[in-house]
Amino acid sequence: MTTHSALERTTNPSATTLDDSATDIGLLLLRVVFGGLLAAHGSQKLFGWFSGMGWSGNAASFDAMGYNPGKLFGTLAGLSEFTGGILLVLGLLTPLASAIVLGTMINAINATWSGGLLTGKGYEMPLLFAAVGAVVAFTGPGRFSLDAGRPWQRQGVVWGVAAIVLAVVAAVLTLILKWVL
Repeated sequence: MTTHSALERTTNPSATTLDDSATDIGLLLLRVVFGGLLAAHGSQKLFGWFSGMGWSGNAASFDAMGYNPGKLFGTLAGLSEFTGGILLVLGLLTPLASAIVLGTMINAINATWSGGLLTGKGYEMPLLFAAVGAVVAFTGPGRFSLDAGRPWQRQGVVWGVAAIVLAVVAAVLTLILKWVL
């Protein structure tokens, strides 16, 4: 991170203002690209958009992975990806959005674990998605979001940890349901 001297701030005050926005611009870019891609994945599962298999194909896929009934678990996964992605794009209810993403990706990691890491068939993509979800839980959505400046805006260590705890609890409950049903 670059620090600016008093002379630089005096001679070019707009540089400091622009630099102060860099983190918020970066978070906006991260949220829009990542959240948009995640919402697109969810829409593939739910609606068959973007060359997806649609709801019935997704249900069959979840049945094949041992998430029975596939209609229930496939719908939950699609809704979680779609909703979590849209909330991140908007920067709305960010700790909850991050928890939704992380919980979903914990289950995706479980489903792809046997493929290993960095094999092309393994859990590297869900792990990457989970990491982004966790990072945004701690950083918050930035200034360019619907959460910014609102009474419900939450970020920081406590909210990041709370999002992770909520995600882990939801993921474990889902895995227990998978084994019980």
